[in-house]
Amino acid sequence: MDKKEKQFPYRFFITTFVWSWTFWIFLILFSNRFLFFPFFILGAFGPLIGAITSVYCNEGKEYVKVFLKKFLDLRIGWKGFVMPILILGGCTFFAWILPELFGQSRLSMLLPSIWVFFPCLLFMFFLGGGQEEFGWRGYALPILEEKYGIWAANLILGIIWACWHLPLWFIEGTNQVYMNFIGFVILCIGYSYIFSWFIKISHNKPIAGIYAHGLANAFIPIMPVFVTQEFVPQPRYWIWVTSTLFIGIVITLFRKKNI
Repeated sequence: MDKKEKQFPYRFFITTFVWSWTFWIFLILFSNRFLFFPFFILGAFGPLIGAITSVYCNEGKEYVKVFLKKFLDLRIGWKGFVMPILILGGCTFFAWILPELFGQSRLSMLLPSIWVFFPCLLFMFFLGGGQEEFGWRGYALPILEEKYGIWAANLILGIIWACWHLPLWFIEGTNQVYMNFIGFVILCIGYSYIFSWFIKISHNKPIAGIYAHGLANAFIPIMPVFVTQEFVPQPRYWIWVTSTLFIGIVITLFRKKNI
């Protein structure tokens, strides 16, 4: 890896944004329900394309296989398996259930059955967010943490990660149209700190990022944390994003103390 790329992964971020935003801006300009799903999904593979392109340009095509092979190592340990369930599931549950204590009615599960959670989880791993982690935590984060340290690296990555999603606020049919963007930035920063720790306790296995990201997204349909209506109060959403950031900060403080 050359010195310039070691300093900051410009090529990765530029490639990622260009790939994803090309597909998503097309959906903004030419709304088409038949193209929505394939173009939406193709855009979501931007971080993977960015990572492969960067590895190829900096290391050569032989190392692309080495890079991808690292994600086949599933030995994340019991902490790497259990802690994402407890923390991400607990945070989502807290945001989902707390407003009921103040008189709000429960938001019903969006899945037709709890058993649909498992195919939903697989979808989230491979197509619904997990695939982003080849780039965000699998490629960019180690470079950023080496240069800037845990705090600054995850802050930078969280903000860039949130901004990468920006076109989705202008595409009808995405969840983002119901979310406040500033809140989403808060969420991504919190997730970045948390996911970084998950990878650390998983013996630095990058597959842990895919697992955590997919799991986080799969919890939302069974414990909805936002109302699918625009311009309405979203107390669950704000509880969710702020508690996620809080947990991320606490984890990183504890992690810093024990490094």
